[in-house]
Amino acid sequence: MIPYGRQDITQADIDAVVEVLKSDFLTQGPKVPLFERTVATKVGARHALAVNSATSALHIACKALGLGPGDWLWTTPVTFVASANCGLYCGARVDFVDIDERTYNISPKALEKKLIAAEREGKLPKVLVAVHLCGQSCDMEAIQALAQRFGFRIIEDASHAIGGKYKGQYIGSGRYSDITVFSFHPVKIITTAEGGMALTNDDYLAEKMNLYRSHGITRDPSLMTHDADGPWYYQQLELGFNYRMTELQAALGISQMGRLDDFVARRHQLARRYDDALRDLPVVTPWQHPDSYSALHLYVIRLQLDRIGKSHREVFESLRNQGIGVNLHYIPVHTQPYYQRMGFKPGDYPEAERYYAEAISLPIYPAMTEEQQNQVIAALARTIQE
Repeated sequence: MIPYGRQDITQADIDAVVEVLKSDFLTQGPKVPLFERTVATKVGARHALAVNSATSALHIACKALGLGPGDWLWTTPVTFVASANCGLYCGARVDFVDIDERTYNISPKALEKKLIAAEREGKLPKVLVAVHLCGQSCDMEAIQALAQRFGFRIIEDASHAIGGKYKGQYIGSGRYSDITVFSFHPVKIITTAEGGMALTNDDYLAEKMNLYRSHGITRDPSLMTHDADGPWYYQQLELGFNYRMTELQAALGISQMGRLDDFVARRHQLARRYDDALRDLPVVTPWQHPDSYSALHLYVIRLQLDRIGKSHREVFESLRNQGIGVNLHYIPVHTQPYYQRMGFKPGDYPEAERYYAEAISLPIYPAMTEEQQNQVIAALARTIQE
């Protein structure tokens, strides 16, 4: 089976992890701060906080922004559930904004329309989670302008997008948002096995997230409410969590960062080959906004079902049966049973639902060979033309 994505691990990566295993620190040592500095320097952010998952990063980002009961968090329905769940973890309510028909990210036009209505009803969001689906940035300039007009904070869920750029700057620079979140899951652009990171240019937000990721505890005398009792002393200032990243994960991440640009460049090569090969098939290939240089975590096609004599499911299952590990990113969050119990229902976000009815993620990852890609292309052509 050719997977839709997979990690690329070299001997140098393995050696980096083994070195940590032989060292004095398996956790809370020098590698995590070095990994944070490496990523922050690369993307141009002031602060980076490494954690054990992007879900944890989203949670502490919401907490740092003061999201809580009575507040609203908005995000896209076409995302993994964590982008919405992070609001629920804080006791806030969640709502969604429909997607743009070409980028599949939050539509700024739909967002503005919803904000105008929410302002009349006194239900403006406190936080918007803008998800960079497939690695392509949202229209952050437009979203930032709306944030300034309506007074909400912005989290970029860039779980797919490390190594991507928007308007010539690396995603994660914080130019258009309060906090950016990266994921380092094995199928993402770089991996730490599991892991995530929150980046910000705001000293206060960095301080709060640092507390929340480690039980709300500090050993910094400048943050304590009174002088330390001794060199052993610490204080719990917030109700925090155990979201720390290990030294082993950080060592792997540091090693992987050395190949970040190469990973993204290889994804672009593969995407161009797909674009050319699929040009005459009844599918819609990914559209790239001229302001965005996508990290291309995913290559999503949409089936032109009116030109194909098979259903969406039949095409998907045929590809799987031929050894092509296609996937679907994502099932719209508002159609999940948990969210339907809150009152969401099919038909609420029609563009997201049209996307779901037609989308298939084809395999793409740096170690993918042209021979493997040719197998994918041939299987897709065979499936939809027979």
